[in-house]
Amino acid sequence: MNNHITTIAFDADDTLWINEPYFQEAEAEFCRLLEDYLPQHSVSQELFKTEMQNLHLYGYGVKGFMLCMIETISRVTNNMASLQLVNKAIELGHELLQKPIKLLDGVTETLDSLKGKYRLVVATKGDLLDQERKLKNSGLQDYFHHIEIMSDKKEYDYQKLLKHLDCQPENFLMLGNSIKSDIMPVLEIGGSAAHIPYYVTWSHEQQDVSLEHEHFMELKRIDEILKHL
Repeated sequence: MNNHITTIAFDADDTLWINEPYFQEAEAEFCRLLEDYLPQHSVSQELFKTEMQNLHLYGYGVKGFMLCMIETISRVTNNMASLQLVNKAIELGHELLQKPIKLLDGVTETLDSLKGKYRLVVATKGDLLDQERKLKNSGLQDYFHHIEIMSDKKEYDYQKLLKHLDCQPENFLMLGNSIKSDIMPVLEIGGSAAHIPYYVTWSHEQQDVSLEHEHFMELKRIDEILKHL
């Protein structure tokens, strides 16, 4: 690992706390709502198609997910859906926005160990209000020098973050559960990255690649990073 690291950034969802299982529970319930029109697996495919078509408009997060559920209802039912179905989709979204924050194993201990030695940052995608709520309710806010809620996580987005932090790529380390969003773009701009896989990942974030890079690490838990710094 690069021993010139001064700034460590953390993804939030499914890196610091649980997120994707909540979405999968909501999606399963949504698919059951429409099983009179299509098999549940087909509803899931239709919802994902809607999400991908609208990603450039809505970005990431619960609110976009709610709008995509409503649009999928209209399409699957040929615009014949009752308002009761639409209201249920909205209710599922509201429930997602009020889910409790459950920290993943080793998070607090890792941040305790790193605070004061490195500049710690949150770099996450998602809806601004929802991510701010989750961070506040997590009790982790005071660990971080800066919070960046990003519309996307491509090379340009990380370059913009590093410019804001006045940080050179060789001094930057990113930790996250998505190879596509947290690892590849950071390595491409000359930074270091540590992948912490989570047992479930949104289809859009899945990327089956075998990475070999001098500035890349594969970890099993977040606290394993302490052995490499």
